[in-house]
Amino acid sequence: MSNPNVSGTQAVDRAAQLLTLVVEADGPMSYGELVDETGLAKSTTSRLLAALENNHLIERDPSGFFRSGALFALYAARHDPWAETIRLADPIMHRIGELTGETVNLAIARGDTVVQIAQVESTYRLAARDWMQVDAPAHCSAVGKVLYAWDTLPLPVGRLDAPTPHSLRSSDALLRQFGTIRRRGYATSREELEIGLDAVAVPVRGLEGPVVAGLGVSGPTGRLRKNLDEIGRLLIDQSAVLTRRLRPRNRDRQRSEAGVA
Repeated sequence: MSNPNVSGTQAVDRAAQLLTLVVEADGPMSYGELVDETGLAKSTTSRLLAALENNHLIERDPSGFFRSGALFALYAARHDPWAETIRLADPIMHRIGELTGETVNLAIARGDTVVQIAQVESTYRLAARDWMQVDAPAHCSAVGKVLYAWDTLPLPVGRLDAPTPHSLRSSDALLRQFGTIRRRGYATSREELEIGLDAVAVPVRGLEGPVVAGLGVSGPTGRLRKNLDEIGRLLIDQSAVLTRRLRPRNRDRQRSEAGVA
């Protein structure tokens, strides 16, 4: 006679496996993809998907594909949607801070402004300020230029504020930098916000692929100016690590394709 506790646990494990696949997927998943990924019988998969759907954990779109359900959307609406991103970014930001010694920031677009959501302080006494409460013109900052270049922030119109003689003064001047920023993968700000302050930043991609944040380093021009390109390349590498953390299904697929256990 079979043990009901064992079969019950197995059903929970299988349902959890399906739910994890749907929630962590880069996009909606088809019934066939879920059968193939789990190796479950079609009848079992259908039964478990129905149960998950009935409990609002997943839902089907008009094409019959499965995505995370209303319960997850309600949870996200009641809680800070960036808390998990900040948690995953924290060790990466500290690693960048250890390697550069400079101030490290994670920023997002909110409306037509840039908001700093996490910061790691510089190890130097002479360092960039605490940017968490500073409302700086986005076109003068490296993270702002990144969010502009990847269409995460709406392009400003007309004459721009110019805090220093090095600041960009028009949206056309800003637009002309986008090709270079996208080609090399990072943006720089050279004394455009404050005299004596330089910065470099890269895009961070989220669950669905588009850029959702900017990851940057800032510090005194005397220390950063000759290292901006090197730090830019470091940030590109570390941003890729963060993106894999934010997209675990892609991470597992890449490890599998590379033959990593």
